[in-house]
Amino acid sequence: MQYRKLVSTGLEISALGFGTMRLPLLEGGLVDEKGAIEMLRSAIERGVNYIDTAYLYHNGESEIITGRALEGSFRNRVYLATKSPLWIINQTGDFDRILAEQLKKLNTDYIDFYLLHNVRKENWQSVVLDLNLIEKAEAAKRAGKIRYIGFSFHDDFNTFKKVVDHYNWDFCQIQLNYLDVAYQAGLGGLKYAAKKGLDIIIMEPLKGGNLAAIPASVQAIFDIAPHKRTPVEWALDYLWDMPEVSLVLSGMSSPKQADENIEYASRAYAGCLTSEEKNIIADAHKAFKSITAIPCTACNYCMPCPSNIAIPYIFTAFNDYHMGNVERAVHYYKDVVWRFGKMPSSCTKCKDCEQLCPQNLRISSLLEDVDKLFG
Repeated sequence: MQYRKLVSTGLEISALGFGTMRLPLLEGGLVDEKGAIEMLRSAIERGVNYIDTAYLYHNGESEIITGRALEGSFRNRVYLATKSPLWIINQTGDFDRILAEQLKKLNTDYIDFYLLHNVRKENWQSVVLDLNLIEKAEAAKRAGKIRYIGFSFHDDFNTFKKVVDHYNWDFCQIQLNYLDVAYQAGLGGLKYAAKKGLDIIIMEPLKGGNLAAIPASVQAIFDIAPHKRTPVEWALDYLWDMPEVSLVLSGMSSPKQADENIEYASRAYAGCLTSEEKNIIADAHKAFKSITAIPCTACNYCMPCPSNIAIPYIFTAFNDYHMGNVERAVHYYKDVVWRFGKMPSSCTKCKDCEQLCPQNLRISSLLEDVDKLFG
């Protein structure tokens, strides 16, 4: 495992972090707890020392399972990160109540990296500032309940700059991959935060798996490179190549994914890409952008839908269709509708999902597009 030294703390963290938003599932959608614990502990044994979870993930089960995985000596071998869910904080006291709940679920006395979750312009003033959440985090830090204060971000570059400049954060977490270079904080945000001395954690390096199962036109571009990589390794190396990147989180959902990612991390370093390889990635970016219909990362923040529509799964089918996998897309769409029982036309336009979507997608309108295609 390769390690990188954090600027703000001097800690050495693994280049690969284990994200627990996409743990392995059993039939019926429940988390395979035994399999998840085995994966987490195996990753720790092989050098992964940063584990990221959140109050929301897997309907609240992720923190509990992570806590069980870290029982015994494993807790002292990792830096543990979780997040304060801004969308359910309605008064100042909610911060302490939720943090206490998280400490209990994680079975720990302290959290190493604590983030204000999904900071956006809509909640920056009305929740973070008006409810004094930074001061609450500082008090928790003085009490030894958390060690480092940061935020995760899903909004535009100008909002990102405002948040970064407001406080002396220890770190931040942004979405970045070779498709999203000018989206949300983007590359500009990465450079800006690094210049300000923040450590930067990267999420969505594979854009919800979209950069793992790539269309043939993109694969053809990668095939011309002299050094062969899988699509996943190309995406991860794009990020590890940058010295400003402190760590790349991956939401691994199978032992095979974990094995491969740990192998990729063992040979990646800042400056690992040649200029020719960077040009190849730039060409892949252009090819991908020409065929991606909906920039959904399947994070499931929009779920459950009040109308029981399987939003991210339906969007996956729509994207698959536009990438040329027509037969597979139609079959997958039919299967999703059969399992969940609702078609996109069932949308009531309540727009609850749109308030939660980190990608700021106009979901109700996009569901109409999906219904026109498959209906």
